[in-house]
Amino acid sequence: MRLAARLADALTDPAVAAGVAHADLAEVSDDELGSLLPAAYRVTGEAARPSSSVRYLVQIAGRERQPRYTPDACRRMFEALAEQSERRDWTDAALAVSSLARCTGPWPDVAAPARAMTEFLLDKDRVAQPYALLAMAGLAGDRAVRAVVERLGRDAGPIALEQIAVITGLAPAERALLADTDRVASFNAPPPLEEAWREIAGTPAYADFARRALRAAADRADAIQSGAVPYRADKAFTDREVAALGHAARVALLRDEPWLPELLGRLLPGISVAPTAARTLPSQALLYELVRAGQDFPTPELVTAVRTVRVTARHAGVPKQLDKMLKKLDSALAERTDVALRLPTLGFDGEGVLRREAGGGYAAVVTVAGTAGLTWEKDGRPLRGVPAPVRRDHGGLVKEMRDLVKRVDVQLLTLARALEGGFTVDAVHPYGWWRTELAGHPLARSVVRRLIWEIEVLPGEWRPVLPEAGEDLPDAPDDARVRLWHPLRSDPGRVRAWRDLLTERHLRQPFKQAFREIYLLTPAEEETRVHSNRFAAHLVHYRRMFALFRARGWASRLLGPWDGGDGDDAVRTLAAGRWQARFFHARADGAGDEELASTDQVRFARRVAGGWREAPLAEVPPLVFSEAMRDVDLFVGVTSIAADPEWTDRGPERAYWERASFAELNESAQTRRDALRRIVPRLRIADRCSFDGRFLVVRGELRTYRIHLGSANILMEPDGSCLCVVPERRTAGGKVFLPFEDDRLSLILSKAFLLAADADITDRGILAQIERGVRAL
Repeated sequence: MRLAARLADALTDPAVAAGVAHADLAEVSDDELGSLLPAAYRVTGEAARPSSSVRYLVQIAGRERQPRYTPDACRRMFEALAEQSERRDWTDAALAVSSLARCTGPWPDVAAPARAMTEFLLDKDRVAQPYALLAMAGLAGDRAVRAVVERLGRDAGPIALEQIAVITGLAPAERALLADTDRVASFNAPPPLEEAWREIAGTPAYADFARRALRAAADRADAIQSGAVPYRADKAFTDREVAALGHAARVALLRDEPWLPELLGRLLPGISVAPTAARTLPSQALLYELVRAGQDFPTPELVTAVRTVRVTARHAGVPKQLDKMLKKLDSALAERTDVALRLPTLGFDGEGVLRREAGGGYAAVVTVAGTAGLTWEKDGRPLRGVPAPVRRDHGGLVKEMRDLVKRVDVQLLTLARALEGGFTVDAVHPYGWWRTELAGHPLARSVVRRLIWEIEVLPGEWRPVLPEAGEDLPDAPDDARVRLWHPLRSDPGRVRAWRDLLTERHLRQPFKQAFREIYLLTPAEEETRVHSNRFAAHLVHYRRMFALFRARGWASRLLGPWDGGDGDDAVRTLAAGRWQARFFHARADGAGDEELASTDQVRFARRVAGGWREAPLAEVPPLVFSEAMRDVDLFVGVTSIAADPEWTDRGPERAYWERASFAELNESAQTRRDALRRIVPRLRIADRCSFDGRFLVVRGELRTYRIHLGSANILMEPDGSCLCVVPERRTAGGKVFLPFEDDRLSLILSKAFLLAADADITDRGILAQIERGVRAL
């Protein structure tokens, strides 16, 4: 008997439930799941308790996958949920409507159960599912529609009222899709359909509403700023208006409307700063809702506008919250490659220079070379700072130029992150467009020219080029393909050659590319098949790791001493939403420090019909696998207690510290060693340094030291005792060129300079450790 049939029996006959209580529903098809769900929602009461575990299994699958419903299954789902409302138990309009959005045939007549559910929900103190309720009322009849419109219209605000009017004019299928996009409306509904937002954005009536609503919001913000509308902190828009504007913004962002950048340039500043000197703002709720809309459908203009607002907002908590949200926004923009690389010229010439005259021979000059820099001139001669006459007579120009520098740096940062994010989608661009809009762009060129690119000069033949190294671009047709070079696609000899070139020319790339770590599937991972233990069983500083999750665009719940707070998985979506990586972790069991967590498996899932299905590691695209594992390596490497030189004997954690502090090097540490092998011979302490496997060996006057290239912890020869050194994070002996930014790399070099001159150390704490070992010898 098929599993679906056994589950159906278990949902109606508690006597057979035990046999399938822990079944794996992966072999149940989406059509079979759609047939099981109505039966699951009918399981209730004490007599049915043995079937409850099966009910939960089916319900969990229903909210993680994309069930498909026959017309009969749709009818049964409505009837099951209506029965719950008749018992005055609960009902879920969003779940009911979602079955219609996934119906495989003509919709059944569900007017009676829809009417019962509508009346039940209207009797509640609060309407929690407005879009689903409007769709439900349309099925129940005109009387129900009027009652819902009247209820939702109470204190809704004019923008929300217009949205309600537009929705009631939509076709039933369009209303169901709109309800499907409301992800916070239901705990039980499945993930939104992939086509839901596209269908809504393609509906002329709703697209027109989006434009009117956002313009009305910007006009209201302008009126508040001018004093035409009285100012009340956080009261510029009602809750319903905030939700309506969030929908409008998603539609406009998805359509990439040409009028949207200018409008956002008005709206975002208008709602983020009080018109008075108060440290409040007109609408914190709308500000965050617009950023969340951008996380769904980002554009570079929105990201730039949010970064600008983050600087100007006076409310104490807003910049911190925007910083968290910007991490996800940056990550999402990198996945939307069709718009991510768009960049305005802002009046700069072809060499990345903008000049503004201030009169009297004075001029402001902004140049872009990696970052933007502002200088002032007098008759063409550079000055040390802002000249007094300009500061006195042209204060507006001074502010404008400083703001321009900040704006350019924000845009370049956004561009770099978008380019780096394109690795997992293997983004390619037409050569002609790339040559003019990226490599030849006045601002983008400073980022693009320091990266290695591959041009397809013949079918399947890719030629790498680094424009900043002075190489001529190859002759190729405008429709030839261009992509970022990745070491995973290259041979080791070519990788070494690029690393040598960057080091010799002191070229720092916008992000780690030539020195980028790569992660290939190991035999152990082939054996475990669907999960990797490569980064399992580490003890980490949890709060630091949680902060890194946010910084790298991974979503995770905070662990803590509450229900469900013992463990979680950090999740990142990659490859334009087609793949998902999950990194499991938990509060450290038995550890003496409450701030510690233990790491566990990494798993991957593929998006199938709008839901996620776990995939074998061998089926994950190599670039997706490598980039995800690179993030996990970062999480563990940076936050492991093994990298904490001050860690003392605190119980069971000490054994892990001793084992991991000097362990074999992982991929990131191997890359660090590769960089150091190029850097150290150029240092004034080169004759005192050598490499021995996982260590940089430094010969001092008093002792010889072995610095671990992973943890940066130190062993002293010849007895192998540990030396705890926590130096300042700057390199002794002057500035040293580093081919990429890496705190651990800087720390190792700082310790090397310190220990090479150990006879000059004055810190008594360090000297005592060194001399204790010397006396013992």
